[in-house]
Amino acid sequence: MGTLRDLQFALQLKIEELRQRDTLIDELELELDTKDELIRRLQEELDRYRTTVSLPGASAVSACQTDDNKRPRRQTVICEPLTLDPVTLALVSQRSCDKSHESQRLIRASFLRNDLLKHLDEGEIRAIIACMHSTTINQGCYVIQEGTAGAQAYVLEEGKLEMMKDGLKLLTVEPEDLFGELALLYNCTHTYSVSARTDSRLWVVDRNSYQTILMQSGLKHLSHSVELLSSIPFLQSLPADVLMKMSDLMEEVHLKLFNCEAHWCIQLMDETHYADGDYIIRQGATGDTFYIISKGQVKVTEKGQEQEEQVVLSKLSERQWFGEKALWGEDIRTVSVIAAGEVTCLVIDRDTFKSIIDGLAPDCSQEEQQNDEPEVDSDVDPVLLSTSTLSDFQIICSLGVGEFGHVDLVQLKSKTKCPFAMRVLKKKLIVSSGQQEHIRRESHILMETHCSFIVRLHKTFKDAEHLYVLTEACLGGDLSNLLKDKGYLDEWSTRFYTACVVKALSFLHCHGVIYRDLKPEHVLLDEHGYAKLVGSRCLKKVEVGKKTWTFCGTLGYMAPEIISNKGHNMCADLWSLGVFVFELLSGRLPFSHSDPLKILTATIRGIDQVDFPKTISRSASSLIKKLCRSNPSERLGSQRNGARDIQKHKWFEGFNWDGLCERTLTAPVIPKVKHSLGSGSFGVYAEDSVEPCTDWDDF
Repeated sequence: MGTLRDLQFALQLKIEELRQRDTLIDELELELDTKDELIRRLQEELDRYRTTVSLPGASAVSACQTDDNKRPRRQTVICEPLTLDPVTLALVSQRSCDKSHESQRLIRASFLRNDLLKHLDEGEIRAIIACMHSTTINQGCYVIQEGTAGAQAYVLEEGKLEMMKDGLKLLTVEPEDLFGELALLYNCTHTYSVSARTDSRLWVVDRNSYQTILMQSGLKHLSHSVELLSSIPFLQSLPADVLMKMSDLMEEVHLKLFNCEAHWCIQLMDETHYADGDYIIRQGATGDTFYIISKGQVKVTEKGQEQEEQVVLSKLSERQWFGEKALWGEDIRTVSVIAAGEVTCLVIDRDTFKSIIDGLAPDCSQEEQQNDEPEVDSDVDPVLLSTSTLSDFQIICSLGVGEFGHVDLVQLKSKTKCPFAMRVLKKKLIVSSGQQEHIRRESHILMETHCSFIVRLHKTFKDAEHLYVLTEACLGGDLSNLLKDKGYLDEWSTRFYTACVVKALSFLHCHGVIYRDLKPEHVLLDEHGYAKLVGSRCLKKVEVGKKTWTFCGTLGYMAPEIISNKGHNMCADLWSLGVFVFELLSGRLPFSHSDPLKILTATIRGIDQVDFPKTISRSASSLIKKLCRSNPSERLGSQRNGARDIQKHKWFEGFNWDGLCERTLTAPVIPKVKHSLGSGSFGVYAEDSVEPCTDWDDF
């Protein structure tokens, strides 16, 4: 053992070693700060360079000209609305086809290996397998041809297939491989061909059966949850919509951990599953969770101070509950609850329960007061506009071409220098694409929407071949073109445009409307540079606590619950808002690829798997990640305070929301709009059988 002097010497050596390490750390931190400053300066120079060399944007170009150099427009995908009518259900149930145990195992294995379909639960997989039918393909024949539309997915059981694209071999399809799954979601065009190298046998499932089964499963689960809730005495007095909302939240609470004796029980998606002997509640622990037994049985046990073993007090089974005291305050568990065999419970925590009891819907009074007043351009006499006919408008120029027609810039003959936009839609194209219902829905909603952050629909007309939709003209271009010019936007610009979108979405949500197709192409700038959300065929009213199942939106912006066919509500817009902020700040999407399937699977994997570029600050990253939570009920803005929770986020700290609503803020870009308004020679619309269109049910 060393002397005291030896120990003091060793201590001095250690102190000197630590001092040297501290000096090294200080030097490295200084070097890091220097590099950060260099990166910042280079970023500023790059921004100045982009500003100098960028092409004129839509805000600097005549609104009467079309830009041939625009980046490709991302297409909105919309499936035909699905209804669970008796005929559809009967057709799906009658497609049941006998399969051997080995065939069922092979199909199930192919589903579980597939990134898009492995989220399905066991009941859904069984139902889909039941309705799949077999087909044989002879050697040299095609299963899928490149460039054709598809509505089926395939699982190869016997033989070999070859996948080709542009004449080049991509891969060999082996037994247990699944392909064509994108066609289960929407009417896509195949980008590859699949042909048989040998005589082959496949199992086939069609889109209608797949979507019907998932919608039926979702509704059945929701109905079962509501039925369980309504059987609880202290919940029976709650209104039906409250029970529906509670059921929705209970099915979506997930990834909560419960300390079991030797392992962890993980609550996945909609229900918590326990194995035999697992402790669901442990005596003496504190809890904030209420349980309803959905399947199985539990033992309620108690251990006294002088007892060594648990005493079984009672057994609870399906439709019974426990832990209800935790909903009203701190609860020290006086008993233990142990799974007797496999058990499934519906679970809700105290905070979620209180948020439901305090009020389901967001407090929309402020939104309605600010935005629910009809707004007509001050230069236009409302009476003159309401009594106008199609022949009263003259065409100034064409603004662009759309999927179902084109858009003209027009003005009233008697009121020049006051432009409008006229969408001219061909009925034949709408009907052939099966979009009548979506067009009707869009027009009905927009006609009742009076919000300063949403493009106003003034009036509609129709004739034998066309529908005419008169809206306000926002001639500053859209944010997609602004992004094309600048590459990406700075934080102030992004914050301003995002705030405009937040106000628009908040208004729609307060009126029970889901938007579902947010993207820069759908955000237009008016003459003052303020952003407005344009109409979309994805608009739909959804009742409180309920869901809709239509697959629609833009790939890369869609929420995962839309892709997974789990049913969705207003929370899907919150996900899209997070993606919107990411794209404005970085110039790219968090989920992007040339292959649509890879976009969808990346979306399902979630935002936590995405690398954020340095152009996105920490506070912006925080906002994006809180908006893009995989669980819809956990997204920022999904609770009672709604959009106000988004407005209070630190990324918006210091932002003048009152100034935005009062339009006293100066926009980041003031469009330099040029158009030829006034007297002169203009085009007019044909007057044959044109009438005001108030009933869109007649196509």
